[in-house]
Amino acid sequence: MSQNHTDSSSDMTDELWHTIINSDSDEELQMLCRAALEEESENLRRRTRVHRGSIQGHAVIHRGRISGHHRLYNDYFSENPIYTPSQFRRRFRMRKPLFLRIVNAVEAHDPYFQQKRNCAGSLGLSALQKVTAAVRMLAYGVAADADDDYVRIAESTSIESLKKFVQAIIDVFGNEYLRTPNSADICRLLSEGERRGFPGMLGSIDCKHWKWKNCPVAWKGMYARGDHREPSLILEAVASYDLWIWHAFFGLPGSHNDINVLDRSPIFTDLGEGRTPPTNYSINGHEYTTGYYLADGIYPSWATFLKSLQGRMWSVRLECYRHVFSIVRGPARFWYRQTLQHIMKACIIMHNMIIEDERDQSLPPNYDAREGECSDLSVSRDHNAEFQDFIQNHLRIRDKRTHSQLQADLVEHLWHFQGRYEEACD
Repeated sequence: MSQNHTDSSSDMTDELWHTIINSDSDEELQMLCRAALEEESENLRRRTRVHRGSIQGHAVIHRGRISGHHRLYNDYFSENPIYTPSQFRRRFRMRKPLFLRIVNAVEAHDPYFQQKRNCAGSLGLSALQKVTAAVRMLAYGVAADADDDYVRIAESTSIESLKKFVQAIIDVFGNEYLRTPNSADICRLLSEGERRGFPGMLGSIDCKHWKWKNCPVAWKGMYARGDHREPSLILEAVASYDLWIWHAFFGLPGSHNDINVLDRSPIFTDLGEGRTPPTNYSINGHEYTTGYYLADGIYPSWATFLKSLQGRMWSVRLECYRHVFSIVRGPARFWYRQTLQHIMKACIIMHNMIIEDERDQSLPPNYDAREGECSDLSVSRDHNAEFQDFIQNHLRIRDKRTHSQLQADLVEHLWHFQGRYEEACD
């Protein structure tokens, strides 16, 4: 092919020189000379360029993908693996059966994770290698090429695997593990709240800022706030006593506060439309029909929020979900908001999957201390008119005595609850 290209270039140069000799125009001669010199310079540059691989200038590294797969399989997935189940759980942030369930599901859902042969007949990366690279990036928050020397996967392939993996998690497990509570769920939450001394409590609500390292410069004023200083995206989440996340609304700029996020969140849409299961409970002889969420002081005094009782027996402190995946602890290093939304949603889904898998195992939730993945996460910039009408008609407390009565009843209830607890301990 290179010989044919050289012959064609030579013929073109001879034709140009023939035209130059027979031409009578000085301007035409100059143009033709310039074109001939540029053509000769381009041919010289092509001859001296180092060519590697199918892409010019791209170095091919023979990583030994098959040996990387065998090493990974023998270390964790063989009949007699080198590392113990507790070490697997610590490094993958989940137990092996759950991990294999996820691998099989995403492999069946997306052909990208299926091992194939390339045009040269060589086997590509296996599903275990791609999913392991993606999970390690989510679990540890490390760079894309951190596992190259062990998993034998390139940086660009790791990033591609991560994006494909989080999308597959959302498609396969989103409807089951990020849903609103049904009647059975609400009964269980109310029963557990009653047992813990908080009758009528459905969970805790709060917002978290995720720093956005690669936020475009033109957007930093919109995504930064005075008390945070760095650009961030906001997650509004509702977690129950067992740290299961029942609601997630992510993507608003970090310049918002919790009230602005609540104004755009769809958390109370079903309640305003009368589609939520009934919630009935009694405290000190007073009947209540609206469950509540524990919240901090910034939230408004609505019937669905129980804020901190300052100067009283106890104070409300939201226990947000433990960050099983360290990628949401550090700054986000991706460029596109859609990618960050998929990562956050996939982390929440897998968090709920781990909670379900280990709920009855009595396992410590703090992985780092051991030695030895709902509705779509849409982003709204406008006020929700339906939400505003709902607040005016259903939730806003016109009579402050209602909220005060609920607080007083709970304080009295907790006094008796604490006394019974101390008697049981004695």
